[in-house]
Amino acid sequence: MRILAIGDVHGCSIAWDTLLSVMEPQADDLIITLGDYVDRGPDANGVLERLITLHKTGQLIALRGNHEILILEARHSPQQFDAWFKWGGDQTLASYPITGKKPKLETIPPHHWEFMENQCVNYWETENHFFVHGNVDPHLPLNQQPTEQLFGAKFYYAKPHISGKTMICGHTRQTNGKPVNLGYAICIDTWVYGQGWLTGLDINSGKIWQANQIGDFRTGWIDQFKPI
Repeated sequence: MRILAIGDVHGCSIAWDTLLSVMEPQADDLIITLGDYVDRGPDANGVLERLITLHKTGQLIALRGNHEILILEARHSPQQFDAWFKWGGDQTLASYPITGKKPKLETIPPHHWEFMENQCVNYWETENHFFVHGNVDPHLPLNQQPTEQLFGAKFYYAKPHISGKTMICGHTRQTNGKPVNLGYAICIDTWVYGQGWLTGLDINSGKIWQANQIGDFRTGWIDQFKPI
C-alpha cells in the first residue's frame, strides 16, 4: 500500500486529473489531500465532485484548508462572504450554475457543503508522518493545536515536532513550483493555480509527481529538494 499526499488543488481539475492519471492510484493506496480545494482556480465544483467520488471508495482522507474554513464562514455571515469573495470566492461561485444576476452560495449543492463541513478533517497522522494544511506548534500534540496554526500558519516557521514525525503540509505556496524538504517537514503547495504545479508525494518511497493546468507532468524525488 502506498500513502500518497497531494497538495493544494484550488479548483484546478485539469491538473488533478492529469496527476491522478500519472500517479495511477491502486485500490489499496491511501490518498491524503491537504486542503484548499476551492477558490482561485476555475473549477472548484468539479474538484469537489471528484473528491467526493473518491471519498466514497474509502481511499481518501481529505484535510480541511483555510479556504474551506473561509467558505463555510461565508455561508453564515454577509461580512465573511465579502472577505471570502475577494480571496477567490468569485472563481468558486463562477464554477457553479448561475441563477439570477449574481452568483450565489445557494447554487452550491448540499453534498458539497456536507463534504467540506463534516467529511474533511483537520489533521491526520500515520506511524512516521502527520499531515496538516498549514503548520503546527512544535511543542503541542496534534489534538491540542490551535486552529490558527493548523489553517493559517506558514511553513517558513516550521520546526521539528515533539512527536518526532515528519510533517507534510500545503498552504505556503512555492511559486517556483518546487516542494520544500527540510527533512522533518515537507511543503508540497506548488502554486498550481498560478504558473506552478500540483504535487503528489509517495511518503514512503519519496517519489513525486507534478501536473499543471495545461496537462503537462513531470516526476522526481523529494530528496532532490533537501537543503545542501
